Amino acid sequence: MPRPPNYEFQDWWNKQRENGHDVVPEKYECTTNSDNINNNNNNNNHHHPNSPFLTVEIRNPSSDPAVDKEMRARSVRQLSGIYLLKLQQIAYSVVYAVIYVVRTIQSRSASDSSHSRFYRAIKWMLILVISLLCFELAAYFKGWHFSPPTAETAELMVEFVYATWLQVRADYLAPPLKSLGHTCIVLFLIQSLDRLVLVIGCAWIKFKKVKPKAAMAYPVGKGDDEDLEDYPMVLVQIPMCNEREVYGQSIAAVCIQDWPKERMLVQILDDSDDLDVQLLIKAEVLKWQQRGVHIIYRHRLIRSGYKAGNLNSAMGCDYVKDYEFVAIFDADFQPTPDFLKKTIPYFKGNDDLALVQTRWSFVNKDENLLTRLQNINLSFHFEVEQQVNGVFINFFGFNGTAGVWRIKALEECGGWLDRTTVEDMDIAVRAHLCGWKFVYVNDVKCLCELPESYEAYKKQQHRWHSGPMQLFRMCFIDIIRSKVRS
Repeated sequence: MPRPPNYEFQDWWNKQRENGHDVVPEKYECTTNSDNINNNNNNNNHHHPNSPFLTVEIRNPSSDPAVDKEMRARSVRQLSGIYLLKLQQIAYSVVYAVIYVVRTIQSRSASDSSHSRFYRAIKWMLILVISLLCFELAAYFKGWHFSPPTAETAELMVEFVYATWLQVRADYLAPPLKSLGHTCIVLFLIQSLDRLVLVIGCAWIKFKKVKPKAAMAYPVGKGDDEDLEDYPMVLVQIPMCNEREVYGQSIAAVCIQDWPKERMLVQILDDSDDLDVQLLIKAEVLKWQQRGVHIIYRHRLIRSGYKAGNLNSAMGCDYVKDYEFVAIFDADFQPTPDFLKKTIPYFKGNDDLALVQTRWSFVNKDENLLTRLQNINLSFHFEVEQQVNGVFINFFGFNGTAGVWRIKALEECGGWLDRTTVEDMDIAVRAHLCGWKFVYVNDVKCLCELPESYEAYKKQQHRWHSGPMQLFRMCFIDIIRSKVRS
């Protein structure tokens, strides 16, 4: 509630001004013990004679030089302590990194006998490099870096060794290193040009609104008058291994597909060696069987070939010959109910089409910094690389999941092989060399999860990057001899 105006004070003020009395003093001084406060400059210390406001001057207390000196010394000591702490943290990080590298090399050498020679060579190379670095540092502090000695002027044995080392570097090491540097520059320019072409192609696709078109479309939902002959036989495979956390949601997502149950069979390909996980997956399969879903559980006693061996074993069943297409999903993928209705129509009228690949959508892309960076990287892969290659070349690497294959194409190109760790890329290359075409559908998305920890991410990237060079070595001659045209 506002305070009512004080009319008595206003009347007194007006009378005093009419009588010529000076109501406001020229200066009101106030001394404070707080920190130094300067209120405007000296010109503002004088008031106007008719001003109803008081002018207050706050004077600074007299400073003690001893106190100021002590405060400055204390600030310097605090800053020095902070910088020393940061240097100590950096030194600990460097030492920890070196120890981690050495321990990793030792563990790899001890655990993997087939690569023990390779890791021993890396260890000795690391020791040699560190020794040479220490030798260079000693020569630098001696002043030899600015005025290097020669073999003729060397007086000490150390000077002669350093002069010989400089001669070896200049005559034998510098030329191949320069050639290697030029090669890396050329490769960088080629990769940059490739990325630029892909970005330009993606911009053209967006501008022209180029999309693959299906010959027909299935109605949304299930109708009573639908003809089952319009729905081809589809086999759905979910390979998994000790997937305790995600097996339930992946099986449920496949079993609720908007597809006639008589025209679909779900295979749960379990390679788990944990008995508890096996029992949990069996119980989940039994639950959906009781609900009328055609779903079976398969478990291999001999886990040879990993995922490729698992898929190849499942394709060897007698009933597979009754199916025309196979959809593959990893255990952490959750397709939408209309997934098959949005992908199968692209095969209609395209007898040379082998694969329909869909895009991944990540449910935990904003979980932490690692998942956000992965989302950026994989979004470029799907939005730019695969979309441009699918439109202009009709070929791209199969992602191993969230795709639908024509079973005839799989059989014609030799089926799943376990010769590399990238069985998805292997079968895609062989299918393309046989003349089959691929289609990438950017509008159809399949939900999945990104690795949220560095350890899980490292394992995933090791699987993705350990096999391409081996596959390139195996398929190089076939690629050169191939006469396939886009």
